[in-house]
Amino acid sequence: MRNIPSKSLARREFLKFMAASPYVAAFGGVAAFLRQSALAQGAAQKAAPASDVIGAPSEALDVFDFEEAAHRKVRDSHWAYMVSGVDDDATLRANRDGYQQVQLRPRRLRDATKVDMRVELFGTVYDSPLFLCPTSGHKAFWPNGEEAVARAAKARGTLQFLSSASSTGVEDVNKALGRPVWYQVYAPSTWEACEQLLRRVEAAGCPVIALTVDNTTGRNSETYLRTRPKDLTQCAACHKGEPFTDMHELPMYDGINMNGVTILNPALDWAFADRMRKFWKGKFFIKGIDTREDAHLAIEHGLDGILVSNHGGRATETLRPTIEALPEVVEEVGGRIPVFVDGGIRRGTDIFKALALGAKAVGIGRPYLWGLGAFGQAGVDRVLEILQGELKMVMGNCGAQKVSEITRAYVATPDWKI
Repeated sequence: MRNIPSKSLARREFLKFMAASPYVAAFGGVAAFLRQSALAQGAAQKAAPASDVIGAPSEALDVFDFEEAAHRKVRDSHWAYMVSGVDDDATLRANRDGYQQVQLRPRRLRDATKVDMRVELFGTVYDSPLFLCPTSGHKAFWPNGEEAVARAAKARGTLQFLSSASSTGVEDVNKALGRPVWYQVYAPSTWEACEQLLRRVEAAGCPVIALTVDNTTGRNSETYLRTRPKDLTQCAACHKGEPFTDMHELPMYDGINMNGVTILNPALDWAFADRMRKFWKGKFFIKGIDTREDAHLAIEHGLDGILVSNHGGRATETLRPTIEALPEVVEEVGGRIPVFVDGGIRRGTDIFKALALGAKAVGIGRPYLWGLGAFGQAGVDRVLEILQGELKMVMGNCGAQKVSEITRAYVATPDWKI
């Protein structure tokens, strides 16, 4: 006799199906989507009772399990800011959908007991090629924000990028991590402010900076504007006006004269990047390159690395996923500098696919914010544990014992060349 699933199990499977959708995520998660859909007449309560939302990190089977748990705890305005893309959120969805177009080509009968996920990046060995992307304002999701994330990264041997718009100073984050973070830079609109920021980062011992270049003129975050609360008086306790627009509220700009200075620089060009390259003594990445033409220029201008990124679908509505942009950048670079990628990674198989297409390391953003918002450090730790576990499993099943062995021969892709 065929087993009929319980109503509780059926509801959970339905929720997991919805949670896996970037479209649903763009509306602020399952509950918010249901409120705005034809199912709004009480369906949210019926479809998502509290008993079907995880109550502890150990209950999570995949990273999607953290989304609704976080949504129920994080302030609505903060949640709306995090989940939003730009325009129609189509690039946000494309980032996720792109991985569904890449198929695995496993090799069999290879000893899976010898799988080693460790990678060396500029002299430091990490437990896996997974890294934490720079995302702003972690205290909007958990009281000790970036420090909680850093402690989880330390426990899991994970590289952490820190955002210029962090809600905790780099010095405290480094202390929690046990080593200096890599640092993401939004170049301020004056060189003087940029230089002072870089001096602070240098004094903190950060070995790598990544200049973000994909969002210099602002963005049209429609979903955020439509789904945030209409009454923003509650926001006054955290910040003035829109999030991260008042430089005096960002710890990394303490002591820097930001009067009349903006965190985004619409005049940013290769000459400004050259000036930063000349000033900065450590390794210098650019974050936000998506084409072979700009990859070629990055080599010409002496960059030490590239992070293929479209800001998690939060920059320009290109409709092109980063996993599709990755191969042409890798091909142009030709192994001369490392290429990283982020955007849409939710599974260990996604990490494997990106590595097969030439990425040296693979970043996540929203998944660890879900973990942070749901359970703080313990949530981030479990997100990392799940993804590292999934990557180890797929490496074993596909016959790759080392990260360096994962090549394009392990995947089949559409014709993405232009």
